[in-house]
Amino acid sequence: MSYENTSVTTSADTPDPNYSGGAVGVTIFAGTLMVMIGVFHAIQALVALFNDTFYVVGKEYVFKFDVTAWGWIHLVLGILVAFAGVALFRGAVWARTVAVIMACISMVASFVWLPYYPVWSIAIIALDVFVIWATILHGKDIVAD
Repeated sequence: MSYENTSVTTSADTPDPNYSGGAVGVTIFAGTLMVMIGVFHAIQALVALFNDTFYVVGKEYVFKFDVTAWGWIHLVLGILVAFAGVALFRGAVWARTVAVIMACISMVASFVWLPYYPVWSIAIIALDVFVIWATILHGKDIVAD
């Protein structure tokens, strides 16, 4: 009687060649940025709600709303973006989809907000672009198989 020497390997024993610790870090950073972007929108909203005269815009702006209305829009958007950022830490497909959609909505809202606070809006748009890039390119790497 002879026994063959066999070894059993599991997926935990062999490293995944497609796994990248750097990609996971970028996704975590994107989620953190989304939470921060949500907080930034909420701060913009609170300023608009508590001080109507802080933001000034010219009379010929197409998307001219009352500053209080913009405050409520940014407050709701900020809460939704922050929750999408927290959900991004899960790495699930639905969370990545929601994160990309919310980052796109955040970009559009910041673009429309440009005449009120241009430098701030451009900064938020740039952060949203990074979040979308990181989520689409590296979002699946955070999920443990």
